[in-house]
Formats: sequence, C-alpha cells, structure tokens
Amino acid sequence: MKKKAMTVYLVLALALCLVPFAGLLWKKSGESLENRTLASFPSIRTEDGGWNVQFLSQAGDYFEDHFAYRQEMVTADALLKASLLGVSTADGVIKGTDGWLYYKDSLDDYLVQNTLSDRAIFNIAHTLAMMQGIVEESGRQFLFTVAPNKNSLYGEHMPYYDRAKVGEVKNIAKLQEALAQEGVHYVNLHALFEGQDEVLYHQRDSHWNNKGAALAAQALLDALDREHASYEDAPFEIRKDYEGDLDKMLFPLAVTPEDEIYYTDAFTYQYEGEVESNFDPDIRTTCADAKGSLLMYRDSFGNALLPFFAQEYEKARFSRGIPYYLDDMIFCGADTVLVERAERFLPDMAMDPPTAQAPRVQISLADAKDRSADEGLADCEAQTQGMYVQLKGTVDPSLVGDRAKIYLRTDGETIYEAFPMTTESDGEKTDCGYVVYIQKERLLDNDLKIELFLASDEETVKVYDSKVSFEFQGGIAG
Repeated sequence: MKKKAMTVYLVLALALCLVPFAGLLWKKSGESLENRTLASFPSIRTEDGGWNVQFLSQAGDYFEDHFAYRQEMVTADALLKASLLGVSTADGVIKGTDGWLYYKDSLDDYLVQNTLSDRAIFNIAHTLAMMQGIVEESGRQFLFTVAPNKNSLYGEHMPYYDRAKVGEVKNIAKLQEALAQEGVHYVNLHALFEGQDEVLYHQRDSHWNNKGAALAAQALLDALDREHASYEDAPFEIRKDYEGDLDKMLFPLAVTPEDEIYYTDAFTYQYEGEVESNFDPDIRTTCADAKGSLLMYRDSFGNALLPFFAQEYEKARFSRGIPYYLDDMIFCGADTVLVERAERFLPDMAMDPPTAQAPRVQISLADAKDRSADEGLADCEAQTQGMYVQLKGTVDPSLVGDRAKIYLRTDGETIYEAFPMTTESDGEKTDCGYVVYIQKERLLDNDLKIELFLASDEETVKVYDSKVSFEFQGGIAG
C-alpha cells in the first residue's frame, strides 16, 4: 500500500512539473502584461552561419519567460508574499502600506542617495538654458517642468525600511536653484502639488490622476500666458476602471481597478492618423476651436497631460523622442516648446543633451591660457550624424569645475558653445563631457582644426588644439 501511494505521489509530482512545459502546446504566457521585453526563441545558427553555442542557455531564458500559466503563477506568488510578508516580488515595484505601490526607480530620490554632482546639475540646467536660448532666438516660447515622483509627495506610505534617508538635499532641489541661476523658465510642480489637500496620484500607479494632470496643465498654461479652459468647476464623472502600471507589474492577473476622474464633454480635439494610446512615441493633434501650435517633449506623465494641451492648441505634437531633436519645432511649425520630465529621470537628462545646431557666440579668446600642449587634458571625435557633424569628447575633471562653460573654435574663426554632458564609457561616468553639432552645409572640408576652451569666472584656458576628420557622404561635408 505504501509503495502504491508513493508511486501515485511521484506520478502526480512529475505531472505537475511537466505542466509548464507541456502546456506550451496549448497555452502561452500573456506577454503584454509585463512591463519588460521577454526573451525570444533562439536560433540554432548565428547570423554568420555558425552554430549558436548559447542556444541551450537562450532556450532556457525563453522557457523562463514563456512557460504555460506563467502569469498565473507569478500572480499567485506575488499575492502570497504581499499578503503574508508584505513584500513585492517585482523588481521595479515597492509595496507600501495601505495598498500603495511605488516605482523602485524613484528610491534613490526618496532616500537622497546617489545624488547628482554639482557639475551634473549644471549640465542639466545650462543645457536647458541653451535650449531656451535657441528656441527664443527663433521667436518661440520655451518652458520646462519636472513631474514629481509619487513618493516625493506621498512618502508616508513608503515601507518603514525605506524611511532612513541618507542625504539632505535632493536632486530636484539642487536643480531648481541651478535653473534660477541660469534663468530657465520653469514651473515648480512640486510646490504646486504639496499645496493641495487632496491626493492627486493613483495609489497603484506611478503617475498623477486626471485631476492632477489638469492641475499641472493649468499651471503650465498660466506660465505660458495663454487663455485656457478651467477644470476647477468643470463637470466630471468617476469610474472605477483605472488599472495602474505598478499593479500590472506586480499582480498581472489580479489588478485592482482604481477610481479615475473623467471630464465630460471637455475635449473636441482630434488625433492625426492612428493612435493606439497616449503613450505612442509621436502623436499629433488638431483642434479647430483653438489657436497656436505646440511641440511638447514628454515622458509617461505626459500621457494624462496630452488632452488638456491638445484642446488649447490648433496644432500640437507630443514627442517622446530622446535626445530632443530641436529642429522638430521648425518642421511642425510650433510657436511653443514645452519640456516635461519625470523627477526620477533627471540623471538621464545630464546624459542626453539635445540634437541641435550649436549656438555661435561672439567672445574674445585672445587672453586664454594655452595648455593644449599638455596631453590628456581633452579629446575630441568627429562623425556625421544626419544633417550634422557631431564633435564630442571629454575634458580633464580637474580643470572643469562646477560651472565652467565649454567653447569650441573651428579653423581659428567660428566659436560655438558646447552642450555640457555626463558621458559613460566602459562603465565609468564623467560629468565633464561635451557635444557640439554643426550643420554639414557650414563646413567645406572634412578636416577641421579644433580648439577647445574652458571658461570659468576666474580664467579661460585652451585645453585642446588639433585636427579632426569625418567622412564625406557625397557633396559638401555629407
């Protein structure tokens, strides 16, 4: 009897173990429910025709992502650990108290750890100031804002072990001070939301709700000095149908719908072309009842902002493209450029200066101290990139300081200001990088004499003097 019972037990155990594999014949895991790219089935051969020696390990990765009933098992595991241990099983999600969920990418900001250096903060603020200068020089308006992390506003529901902050001054506070010094037109949404008695973010999503988006949109439109509709007393309805992004990541098959506010009969704008959702990378809208044109660079917080801006501009373009391609404002005929970026993405801003013609400046470099003969103080590489020649490199950190500007002179005549940036190579980051874009049509030769200058309040130093080359692509400089 014991032997028979053991045999039945082993057969059942084996059958259960085989279900995820055998189930692939009739059921696959729902890929669309996870906020990541799942492994694809590997090829036995490589692109060059050889045998793929990684096939077995790649097949294992594929099975881990696609075995049958995966979503059901992931959800069951998450529910069990959340209810019994109060922890999250999703790498990108923090399980807070009282049903609140937070995005893990915001943890550094919340704990004030791994904060940006003063130079990196300068890179962001000064780049935005340079963008503003380019936009305003063309007769357009410019505005920048930061969408607050949820735990920056509603951190009382963060887990107790995440409350031991290690620093005092957050990136956003440092950046706000730098933006003021640089004269960047900026709307402080942190202060705006902190002044509200009502919670305006979703509990199980990383973003604001529609009422919060309306509040932010109205503040931005006020800063742009535009007449606009008010949503303070606008009619709305509440539906319990919003499924949060964090909820989907943590409990893919057990999402708890939340209340969302919908403004009734508020919008008359139309999409141009097919739009799957407001998270599409490039969306264009028209509104016959409005005037003006807008180019808005945005991230996921811009999804909820889009309707309020689409309603206020006759033509609007909403781009998620990074780096920002400033010529877009010309191509779409925008009279206003708005940049929205989430607080958690500020470190990325230091690494992603826009693609735009470098500003030409009229300054005297005659008294610059010449240290260009010293090897290793700076470097420069040239390559063609679309309609531009890109000149990019780094400068010795001991020379840059926190606020030094970087200038590049070509062929002893034209002086351009470089976008300062944070660069990364072989896992090492430096906040002392730069990039310059010059339209190819301005260059008559593919060999350029380059001089690089650092200008601080104390002195101006030449740190690089050499020739760089780039490939022609037919005609004048490509």
